[in-house]
This record gives sequence, structure tokens and C-alpha cells, in this order.
Amino acid sequence: MPRKPLLDATVLQAALQGLEQQRTEVEKSIATARAMLGARKPKLAEVPAGPKPKRTRSAATRRRMAAAQRKRWAALKAAQKESAPKKRGLSAEGRRNIIEATKKRWAEIRAKKAAKEAKAAAKNARRPAAPPTVAE
Repeated sequence: MPRKPLLDATVLQAALQGLEQQRTEVEKSIATARAMLGARKPKLAEVPAGPKPKRTRSAATRRRMAAAQRKRWAALKAAQKESAPKKRGLSAEGRRNIIEATKKRWAEIRAKKAAKEAKAAAKNARRPAAPPTVAE
């Protein structure tokens, strides 16, 4: 058995009429409140005939603007240069110490790897060889 839709055209039509009636009542209330305040009905803003003409600046004005911008950038860069911390360098002794520590670290890594490989080789040497298989 098909279900009857909850909102059919008659229900929607009645709702629309009720809302329109409420809207007219609200508009009347707004009009009386404006009349009490002495406000006039707002007029629609006039639409300009066409697009506004493009404003151009003279060459002298553009030169002044460019000079002012260069001056602002120069001041900003000068402030950044003053506040920038001095770069630190690496002394020859410090570099030598880093190189020695790195070589020592790698020597330890290689020694561990060699010991591990020697241990594995010794383990494999103790294991008896597998008997050869005969292919039939």
C-alpha cells in the first residue's frame, strides 16, 4: 500500500497564504513604527549610468610614490641588517675535533660489524656440512 505524502499541494498552498498574511502584518507594523519615529520610506539608491572612469596618476606622482616606497624598503632592510646576529664560524681546532670524533665513531661501528661477521663465520665453521644429496 503506497504511503500518502505528508505535504501535498493544498497544505503547501495554505502555508504560503498564511506566511504572506504574516508578512503584510509585519510590514504594516514596521511602517507605523517608522511613522512614529518620523523616518521616511527609504528610496532606492540610484544606479550609476556606467562604470566609473579609471583614475590615473601623473608621472610625477608615480615617481614620488616609487621614491617613498624605496625609502621604506631601505629603512626596513637597514633595521634587519642591524638586528641580524653575527654569523659564527668554525675554528680549525673545532673542525679537527669533529673529524676525529667522526672517524672514531665509524671505527667503532666497523669493529662491531667485523666482530659480528667473525662470530657468524665461526658459528658456521663449527656446524657440520650437510651430506650431499643424490639426484635420482
